[in-house]
Amino acid sequence: MLCPGQECDEARAAAGKAWHEANLIFTTRYGTPIEPRNFQRSWETRCDRTGVRSITVHDARHTCATLLADLGVHPRVAMQVLRHARFSVTMEIYTKVSSKATRDALKRLGDSLGR
Repeated sequence: MLCPGQECDEARAAAGKAWHEANLIFTTRYGTPIEPRNFQRSWETRCDRTGVRSITVHDARHTCATLLADLGVHPRVAMQVLRHARFSVTMEIYTKVSSKATRDALKRLGDSLGR
């Protein structure tokens, strides 16, 4: 489950006194940390269900950073989406620039120079 949000509020209400407030993003239906194996199994099930090739959650974060860069999303926004504390982590470690984005940037540069 993804918390915070409406889904989390509903789970909190359904769990009642069994709810454990842990200030986590992903939790069980009772607000407790998810066992890593269960999280991975759920991740793979969702990938299969949507027809998306299964990769690790960590690799999905790298993919997200790269897609945001390719979409022209401001790096500070990408940093917030990925919940990084340091800009350098987002830009130097997580974000890869695609060949297409590089070619597009060079074409725009050439066009701006009148070539």
